[in-house]
Amino acid sequence: MTTDTITRPGTSPVEDLVPSRYALHVGDIEVLVVSDGVLPLPTQTMSTNVSAETRTAWFKDQFLGPDAFDWALNVLVVRTAGKTILCDAGLGTQFPGFPRAGLFPKRLAAAGIDLASVTDIVITHMHMDHVGGLLVDDVKSQLGPDVRVHVAAAEVEFWKSPDFSRTDMPEAVPPVLRATANEFIKIYGDRVQTFEDEVEVAPGVVAKRTGGHTPGHSVVFVTAGKERLLFAGDALFPVAFDHPDWQNGFEHDPEEAARVRYKLLNDAVASSELLVASHLPFPSVGRVAVDGDAFRWVAGFWDY
Repeated sequence: MTTDTITRPGTSPVEDLVPSRYALHVGDIEVLVVSDGVLPLPTQTMSTNVSAETRTAWFKDQFLGPDAFDWALNVLVVRTAGKTILCDAGLGTQFPGFPRAGLFPKRLAAAGIDLASVTDIVITHMHMDHVGGLLVDDVKSQLGPDVRVHVAAAEVEFWKSPDFSRTDMPEAVPPVLRATANEFIKIYGDRVQTFEDEVEVAPGVVAKRTGGHTPGHSVVFVTAGKERLLFAGDALFPVAFDHPDWQNGFEHDPEEAARVRYKLLNDAVASSELLVASHLPFPSVGRVAVDGDAFRWVAGFWDY
């Protein structure tokens, strides 16, 4: 489906025939995964350090490609201890070439969550598909003036003079990334609360800097008793389980990003924690198992 309004013969339009949100609990902490839509990207972006033949074979095995595929984009909402925490904010309208993304505001409203109730926002990193949604007029006008925006200090510093020398992105993307990051700081700078290594946003909700993808890239852990969920941001992509060593063109430090990826995957295997990531297929809820020298994604069963 490429639209949110579907009409069947003899019926009136139905909004969100398949609602693009998924709710679960981590202990008594409420978690909601919301789809911001999909981004059409070249397959080469996911495998810049392998041959075209190897890349084509993997995407064919996944019934994707050969030259482009739809890259999911997910946002997380966490509610606990009287706080409503938004983890990332989707694309917004920052890149007109991606018309099927930027949908999280209306999908959040459809889930009954008022943007005015958001107390905290965690930004995993300042790429446009993670902060762009905060630049939309309808979002800016609804967020409260006291909302706290948590970003790693290294991330804010990096975007003052970003280095794209080791990335391999479509040519049109870097200028938009720069402009979006600058606009984000211009609008939200007085509400940004930076942290060095980690910050507890609410009891059981901790943002932790990993670096790699960007210098200040962070993940979010949601923990209640023995239960834990990891929101991995852009540390993991669909190919990461089969080929964690494959680099993607959006990584500013590809080798460090691979080291971060291996650690998160190994930790997820050891802990059996739930895992959600920005770009895994919606609802992106599952666990990680070892599979030979690599890993295997075990999708969670929908609870409905």
